[in-house]
This record gives sequence, structure tokens and C-alpha cells, in this order.
Amino acid sequence: MDEWGPEKVVCVSDSRTGMRGVLVLDNTARGMGKGGTRMSPTLDVPEIARLARTMTWKWAAVDLFQGGAKAGILGDPHAPGKEGVLRAFARALANEVPREYVLGLDMGLTERDAAILRDELGDRGAAVGLPAALGGVPYDELGVTGYGVAESAEAAGEAIGLPLRGARVALQGFGAVGAAAARRLAALGAVVVAVSTGEGAVHDPDGLDLAAMLRLRDEYGDACVLHGAGRRLPVGGELRVDADILVPAAREDAVDEEIARATRARLVVEGANSPTTPRAKAALAGRGIVTVPDFIANAGGVVAAAFAMDARYSPFRPEPAQIFTTVSAKLRANTAQVLEESRLRGSTPHEAATALAQERVRAAMELRGRLPRAS
Repeated sequence: MDEWGPEKVVCVSDSRTGMRGVLVLDNTARGMGKGGTRMSPTLDVPEIARLARTMTWKWAAVDLFQGGAKAGILGDPHAPGKEGVLRAFARALANEVPREYVLGLDMGLTERDAAILRDELGDRGAAVGLPAALGGVPYDELGVTGYGVAESAEAAGEAIGLPLRGARVALQGFGAVGAAAARRLAALGAVVVAVSTGEGAVHDPDGLDLAAMLRLRDEYGDACVLHGAGRRLPVGGELRVDADILVPAAREDAVDEEIARATRARLVVEGANSPTTPRAKAALAGRGIVTVPDFIANAGGVVAAAFAMDARYSPFRPEPAQIFTTVSAKLRANTAQVLEESRLRGSTPHEAATALAQERVRAAMELRGRLPRAS
């Protein structure tokens, strides 16, 4: 724990289903806790606490009034009995949801899972990310996070003199975020030269046939990289190809110091949460490679979640065009502001973005009497 939080850590379990889960409310000075809920067989409490802190900075950086929080369930999201585990998890957090935290989607959960969580708690406000048929804002289906990553990439490119049109992009991850980012990057004129999934990577220095890759993704899922035209690479190989822009959009700590020293990219845009290790960040900065922080570049999902939060008890659903317009405007402006602050402060973009977010959170804490007493 530090001056920012976490304010509350709730560990829950259920002997009948084997459910093991955790909720971390990091800092709610700017609003009630909001962050995704993930399911993973390797999940632990420090991971969720780290992600909850990222949400604190993400909400503040995008200047929307929610608090940082995250939840997680230990388990295989593809194993039988998932529904029972989800219902046990929801029941165990009935004291916190939706009064202190609203369930959302992250790795391992789908819109159908959000529907189950809402059904178990019997409250329209319990979860966001619901299917459209239940009045939700299906931001995974819309691809708003990946869309925002691409918008941030173009804004960053403009700031450093790297036009996105014609720029070669390597993407780690071709799931909901990576695929949507690839689609928008291509629409903005970039050339996607490599993509990867958990099954491996595929690379074409002249540019992949993205339309074909997206069709293969729909047909084969992660195995799409085994069927697409191009050179096969092992997992992680996509991070080492010759590209102007690198977009790690899969897992935490994917870009380590060795990759940071080897990459030929001029720009790294963090599509995943915490995909770059601290040593890698330092190595990239030392080489003059600009990195757009995760909580700036991938904040499109929280913008959409804010729309979803407002719509929870309303019979009206926001129009997708309104969401995309807001995502574009906020992420482009935030990216430009952070890179300019980085230049003026002589700091890394991560340091500049964190300072900006901390100033906003600290102001809210002071107004609510939450700052430590002076000794």
C-alpha cells in the first residue's frame, strides 16, 4: 500500500464450484470503482492490484470521473462449469457490486459472461459490456479499444514526424484489441507487416493481406496465423521484425530489455496493459524511441465504459458514432498533451502521463479530505 491505495482488497472463494477471486479497489477519490474483470489460470492478487492502479491513472488521464479498480477470477475461461464459477463470484461480491464496483470485461470474459453476472445479481447496474440485446454497449464487439490505439498511434506519429500513412506496423496480439487496431491502422493508411496470437506469428515485409487475416481469425481464431500468407514466426518473433511502429497488444511485460535494445521501431504504442517492463522503458527512452503509455493509448475502452455506465439504468443506448467520435477526440488530445509534456519536462512519456494523472487524483483527494495529515 502507498499514498494512493489500494483502499480495499476483497478475496472470495466458493467450495462448491472451486471459485477463487479477488476485487481490488485502488483509489475512488474521483468516483466509484470501475475496471474490467478477467479470468486466467495464472492470476494472482499482485497482478490485479497492479492493473487496478493502472485503472486509477487511466480514468484520471482521460479525465473521466471513475475510480481505479480491477477484479479477477482464478481459472481457465474455456473450462466447463464457467457459468457456475461466474455466478458464485457475483454472489460473493454482492456487498460491493454495484455500490462500490461495477463488473466489466477483460481477458477471459465475454459479453455473454457479463449477462450472466448481471442476471445473478439482479441489478441492471451490476455490469457493463452487456450484449446489445440486453441494452448494453458491446464495446468489445465495436472494437473501441483497438480503434483508440490506432488513433493514438496517428497522433503520436504526427508529434514525432512519423506519418502513419505508409508506416510499417507490427502488432503483438490479434484478439479483440489487436484486430480492431489493425483494421483502423490500415484504414488510416498504415501497412501491417506482422501480427501474432498465442499460436505464433506471421510476417510479410510488404504488408499482410489484412482482410484475409481478419476472415481467417473469424474462422480459425488464434490459429489464423498458421493459415495466413506470409512467413511463420514463433511467438515473440513479431516484436523483432523491421517495422516503424510496434504495438504490443497482448500480455503484460511482453517487451523486455532485450527487445527494447533490438527493435528498429521509432514508436511503441502500448495496446495492452503494462506490456513493457521498467527496464525496457528505460532502454527505449535511452535510444530515443517514443513510447505511448498504455493508459493513454488503450483508454478507448474506458471511454466506452463511461458511456455504458451512464446507460446502465437508461432505456436509451448511445450511438456507436458518438462513442467513436469521443474516443478519437480524447485519445488524440491526450496523446499529444502527454508527448508535449514529456518534451517540456525532459521526462519519458510514462513519467509525464503519470504526473498528469497523479495531479488530478491528488486534487480530488485533497477536496475530499483524503490526503495524509501533515506531521
